[in-house]
Amino acid sequence: MNGSGALRRWVGVTALALLLAVQGACGLGPYQLDVQQGNVVTQEMLFKLRLDMTRSQVKFVLGTPLVASVFRPERWDYYYRSTKGGRVGDRRLITLIFAEDKLKWILGDVPEAPGLKAEPAAAASAPVSK
Repeated sequence: MNGSGALRRWVGVTALALLLAVQGACGLGPYQLDVQQGNVVTQEMLFKLRLDMTRSQVKFVLGTPLVASVFRPERWDYYYRSTKGGRVGDRRLITLIFAEDKLKWILGDVPEAPGLKAEPAAAASAPVSK
């Protein structure tokens, strides 16, 4: 009886290993949810922004920023990321810089529009111009 129990265990372990190998080879894995995180900021929303808008006007157009640092209150970051099937899809980072409660710079993934002073994302550490 002891020998047949070991044989059953061996057959069960082998069958499980074979099943896992076939599942991995066929691409059958756990289902990955599509996830959207952060602030969805469309081009239409960005085109509504104008320099010298107040913080409350900007918040009305774009919504509350995802990141508003206590250490850098003049900077608001709007970050968006989506994943589909476990793979990163779209990423977008928009940084707004205020001076004296007025919008002065828009940095990051910003389309060109009249009335906006857009800079590449690498300039996020640049000083605010007046």
